[in-house]
This record gives sequence, C-alpha cells and structure tokens, in this order.
Amino acid sequence: QVQLVESGGGWVQPGNSLTLSCTASGRTPSSYAMGWYRQAPGKEREFVATIRANGDAPHYGVSVQGRFFVSRDNAKNTVTLQMNSLRADDTAVYKCVLGDDAKWPLVEYDSWGQGTLVTVSS
Repeated sequence: QVQLVESGGGWVQPGNSLTLSCTASGRTPSSYAMGWYRQAPGKEREFVATIRANGDAPHYGVSVQGRFFVSRDNAKNTVTLQMNSLRADDTAVYKCVLGDDAKWPLVEYDSWGQGTLVTVSS
C-alpha cells in the first residue's frame, strides 16, 4: 500500500507563510496525481489543491487561490504546498492525498496522509 507522510505544519502569525511537504512511498501507481485537503474543528473537509503526475494543471480551492501554490518533485516523490498570506481561517489539519492520474479529474483518492496541523493566530 501507499504511505503518505506530511511535514511542515506549525504555528504562524497572520500574513506570514508556511510550506508543507508530503512524501509518498510504498506501492504507488505508475502515474499519480497528488493534492491537499484540510479540515478545521467543527467544519467539513475542504479541497485545497491538486496537481497532475507531470506537474501540469495545478488547481486550487477558491478560498486559497492566489495565496497557496502546489508543486511536485517526482524524483523525490514529494508534493509541496507553499502557503502565503495566511489567515486565521486557514487554521486546520492539512492532509496529503494521492490518486491514479489516469482517472483525472479525481473524485476520490486512493491514499490519505495522517495530516499536519497549521495554526494561524496572533
């Protein structure tokens, strides 16, 4: 099976930046898309970003578009989320996701990471 491990979460003041990363290992598909979701306490899980296997077509949720940027390094089996201009409502557990790129656009994902907590507050 696939394992996804996120890192980079922590506390940050509003307006500042954080970078999250996710590394995939195990039985990954030959070509896979990756992305990020987040969930805050008491709220539904929210789409953040996705990127295709070849790095094309990065896509973002409305609430983060223009502030967050997703990229990947296939040589390292990693995907990165650069988060800028952070706001208090960005506070959430951020989880990495992976799915078969052949099924793009993805409706559901094959693997989920355990998540990393991002806290944005003064």
